[in-house]
Amino acid sequence: MIPGSPAPIGIFDSGLGGLSVWRQIVRQLPEESTVYFADRAHVPYGGRQPQEIRSYCVGICTALTEAGCKVIVVACNTASAVALHHLRERFPESLILGLEPAVKPAVAITRSGVVGVMATPATFQGRLYRATVGRHAASVQVVEQVCLGLADLVEAGAIAGARTDALLLSFLEPMLTAGADTIVLGCTHYPFVIEAIRRLVGPDVAVIDPAPAVARHLASLLHHYAMQAPPGSACHRFFTSGAAAHFDRDAQLLLALETASISIPWQRQGGEDGELTPPRLHSPPRSF
Repeated sequence: MIPGSPAPIGIFDSGLGGLSVWRQIVRQLPEESTVYFADRAHVPYGGRQPQEIRSYCVGICTALTEAGCKVIVVACNTASAVALHHLRERFPESLILGLEPAVKPAVAITRSGVVGVMATPATFQGRLYRATVGRHAASVQVVEQVCLGLADLVEAGAIAGARTDALLLSFLEPMLTAGADTIVLGCTHYPFVIEAIRRLVGPDVAVIDPAPAVARHLASLLHHYAMQAPPGSACHRFFTSGAAAHFDRDAQLLLALETASISIPWQRQGGEDGELTPPRLHSPPRSF
């Protein structure tokens, strides 16, 4: 890739959660263009089988590569945990950045020696998460909290209210009872309820959103490879395998963002049980 590349950054998630990463990338790298794909036909990934998740990720990375993306950000903890190694093997010429649970910074700041991690079952079972805990958390107790249903609430735009608070409390209380004074958000959907979490746990408990660190790491990679975009070229495109109108409505609810997304449904070769055909991402750019 030539220095000063205007090519976009590809970002994908099973749904809207990756917009928490997109938001930080746009804030920290305002000159960069993006292509965001939300695989809402298969959201959430958290309860799916690893091979199924890897199949979706390969298809999406194929589409983002064909769309000319210079970097691909796997803005989904579950997909990173299950598929990142596989994607890097499958696309050796692509620069692919995944999400690692923010266990290392949590270990650095905990005072009680107990760290809570909120994530999906697939994230906890993935090799990336286990490797991260093995490298950085030998000196602390890690309390793993599966948060079934929380990503679904965020996808529905239910980021506040009694129902959301009750669900959050059911996840937070076991970690707090165990003595956790630091909580890691291990799913990109969860930063959309971070203010509710902070209110419920109180000021003495740190809550870590990994998205800003992902954007900083991306910035360092672009600098290292001389791939930064030239000034004044930023534009953003949004695609979803679900209904475009629903994506646009929910993005507006979560981020007050007008996305004008394009619906690109998956296709199957050979009927219902056939191989998934990667979506093709074509649309005029949308500037912000």
